[in-house]
Amino acid sequence: MPLVVMDYVWTQTETTLYINVPLKGTKAGKVDIVCTDDYLKVHFPPYLFEAFLFEPVDDDRIAVRVANGCAVITLPKRTNKVWEHLMINNKEKMEIRQRALLKYHEKLSSELILMNIFLLADQRSNSNAKSKKAQHELPPPRLSGNIQVTFTPRIFPTALRESRLPEEEEWLRKQAETWRKVNVDVGELKNLKEEERNPYWLKDKGDKCFATGDFLGAVNAYSLAIRVMGKIPALHSNRAACHLKLRNFHKAIEDSSQALDLLTPPVPANAAARVRAFVRRGSAFCELQAYPEGLQDFLAALKIDPNNEALLVDTQRIRDIIQGSAVNPPSETE
Repeated sequence: MPLVVMDYVWTQTETTLYINVPLKGTKAGKVDIVCTDDYLKVHFPPYLFEAFLFEPVDDDRIAVRVANGCAVITLPKRTNKVWEHLMINNKEKMEIRQRALLKYHEKLSSELILMNIFLLADQRSNSNAKSKKAQHELPPPRLSGNIQVTFTPRIFPTALRESRLPEEEEWLRKQAETWRKVNVDVGELKNLKEEERNPYWLKDKGDKCFATGDFLGAVNAYSLAIRVMGKIPALHSNRAACHLKLRNFHKAIEDSSQALDLLTPPVPANAAARVRAFVRRGSAFCELQAYPEGLQDFLAALKIDPNNEALLVDTQRIRDIIQGSAVNPPSETE
């Protein structure tokens, strides 16, 4: 059963629709894209993205490009106007899917028939030159078909008796809503390319700057991404890590706190992110010699990940500092 892609991003102008689908490490050659005037499918096993489009598009002028781990799909609109939504929301989705797939396969069949006609004409005009070459039969057109599947809304691996299903579903809903709310009116974005307006691209740029030690560049990239899409916890948490490196400890505390506010409700899916945010805020408190507050954050991280040896060592070191038997505060635990 495929996993439904929820963290896509879409933007639009009056004439064109842009959809960015993260490929989650899949190579471009393994991505299958089907598009008609009212339906879009991006399939890269085990993931699936489907869009039942709000208005018709010109499927003869669709462009697809893979950049920075995302499939960037450009869809010219048939009618020049701003859409209220990306997708329709009614009970006709199954009928639209079946009609779109049938239309797509009929188009493939027509293209194969036309290709055969041109090949036959070319073979007849060059029969003397090609008489000694083996003739290869073209494969027949693939038969169209429909596979009936049922999707489950639960994607967490937690055992049901131990699960926190309402909190997990709330977390999924918040993440899906967050990735759809893109602020394309930010002034700094007007002179950027389309892929550079993508918060995925900006986050990736920030990560690369951080890895090379360009912490100011990373802060700038994360800050612009936050202006585009401000409710992504990782952007605030990663910027907090940059502020720690730059010794802007008060800003590190602010960003870590904002990340923790966004990482709600607490579920297994965001446990690792909460540990990082607590450790970064706790490290900033310790650098400011606010050791009791720092200890509380390290204890909160340890409660989430009790078997983390580095956390155990750093937590004990803070206790020793408070008790007067140590002098060096812990650094951030990665």
